[in-house]
Amino acid sequence: MVIHELWFVVLAFMLTGYAVLDGFDLGVGALHLFVGRNASERGRAIDTIGPVWNGNEVWLLAAGGSMVVAFPAVYAASFSGFYLALMVVLWLLLLRGISIEFRHQVDSPLWHEVWDVVFCGASALLAVLFGVAVGNVLRGVPLDARGEFQGSFALMLNPFAVLGGVLSLATLSLHGAAWLAHKTDGQLQPRARRLVGWMWWVVLALLAAMVAASFVVRPDFTTNFTRWPVLLAFPLIGLGGAAYLRRAWARHDNRGAFLGSATLIAGTLASAAAGLFPHLLPALPGSSHPGLDIYNASSPAGSMRIALGIYLFGMTLVTVYLVNIYRIWKGKSQQYYI
Repeated sequence: MVIHELWFVVLAFMLTGYAVLDGFDLGVGALHLFVGRNASERGRAIDTIGPVWNGNEVWLLAAGGSMVVAFPAVYAASFSGFYLALMVVLWLLLLRGISIEFRHQVDSPLWHEVWDVVFCGASALLAVLFGVAVGNVLRGVPLDARGEFQGSFALMLNPFAVLGGVLSLATLSLHGAAWLAHKTDGQLQPRARRLVGWMWWVVLALLAAMVAASFVVRPDFTTNFTRWPVLLAFPLIGLGGAAYLRRAWARHDNRGAFLGSATLIAGTLASAAAGLFPHLLPALPGSSHPGLDIYNASSPAGSMRIALGIYLFGMTLVTVYLVNIYRIWKGKSQQYYI
């Protein structure tokens, strides 16, 4: 495996890590307004992610950083083409952080209600936008002869990408419900468990629809799986995660159900990456450019080797920090704020 393929694996790992780790706190944010029936219960739901949510978002920054140093042409095309969408994402990330920090500063029911609505809306929209982005990458985007994005924000809201957004919201809500069932007790836990049971069926139905639509939008998506059958391990891992989630849920093993949902997300995104390889930003049919891949969009090989060593050292420190945080805050969460 050469440096280009290694960086592809690193980028896919960063994005998958972000979806698994920040995915459950996005799901908690989208659900907490409905799972919690009063300010105290909603505060308890937020407390389950309080120590870890900002650390989880480091993986998104790390993925963006890896794109800058390894595949600058992809960074330039995607960040300029999706500029408006990225600005919306930035504001939603800010609103999530602000709502968590401000919510407990004033002891007022109206104050709590306002920030609960902001936190719920920002979390749900982020989940949808991330799914829309993945859907557009799978479908391909219009590129001109220089490999620059030629399209509009409305073009990104095509039916396939919107289906990806709905699937993302449902999957991350399932992940968040599994986290709440694992980290809470009392009245919150049975409500979260009921959501896990319902959302499991919704996610499977949407995932089947997305796979079927992928065969229509990108008929060549299975080429890599035919060429290298070992890649079929990724979709099998995703299906195994879904099956394990259901089995653990039925046995009231809430920790196992959460691990199952994490495996489902990891297997699904790894399957998408395996199908795309070596493309990073495929071109929509009819584009003047063949699409940006790990060879025509990369930095010089020498720069990539140096950057990989520095990058892996930094991510090792981040991983040690996160493992320590999760070890300290293991077990049921406690109520800290209203």
